[in-house]
Amino acid sequence: MSLLSGKTALVTGGSRGIGAAIVRHLAREGASVAFTYSSSGAAAQALAAELDAAKSTSTASSQSAPATLALQVDSLDPVAVQEAVSTTAAHFGKLDILVNNAGIFELKPTGEFTLDDYERQMGVNARAVFAAIQRAAQVMTEGGRIINIGSNLAEKVPSPGMSLYAMSKAAVWGLTKGAARDLGPRGITVNIIQPGSTDTDMNPASGPHAEGQRGLRAIDSFNKPEEIASMAVYLASDAARSITGASLLIDGGANV
Repeated sequence: MSLLSGKTALVTGGSRGIGAAIVRHLAREGASVAFTYSSSGAAAQALAAELDAAKSTSTASSQSAPATLALQVDSLDPVAVQEAVSTTAAHFGKLDILVNNAGIFELKPTGEFTLDDYERQMGVNARAVFAAIQRAAQVMTEGGRIINIGSNLAEKVPSPGMSLYAMSKAAVWGLTKGAARDLGPRGITVNIIQPGSTDTDMNPASGPHAEGQRGLRAIDSFNKPEEIASMAVYLASDAARSITGASLLIDGGANV
């Protein structure tokens, strides 16, 4: 039996990159999956169609489980984020797994950031995570799993321009620990995966800044999105029942 058979999941920012890899891995392990996207509508619909096609070939009937949900959500709107959680729970009849992956990254010297920059980066990277967790805490039952995708920059900032991003990810780390304490009595775990440089369209391993990033790592090749997804699947499984409040670095030793 697959690790996540009968489970339902919501992944925010799931149409590309690390998010899409997590969506695919959760579905491959038997979960029914919803995911949010902001502007990548074509990619989102293609991914949903791919998962539904795979599901229909592996089951006796394509109607044996609810279809994959692709939900267009602006993560700057906390109400919309919470509605996505509610919609997922209503569509599948429950919510077992929440993966908070949606995020943005803006580089500037600290003195050049504006308050609008602050609202945008903290809104997407931190407030949306709180909004999703707050609503998930209301609809999840015993044994739920909440997995936040942070960044190794929450712990160590190796170059200028990252102050606001690092702040937003450090906030999610603090939220992870507090929520783990609050939800532990219900058997709901809350953990954070802290990736380092990962080969995606936003930060390709062949990009102009890749060489400097590789120089920071003990293992100099970039992460693959599938490596982050594999950790997410493990944390979502019954095998990780006693892991909560944990920060799990996947960064090739950049923070050693």
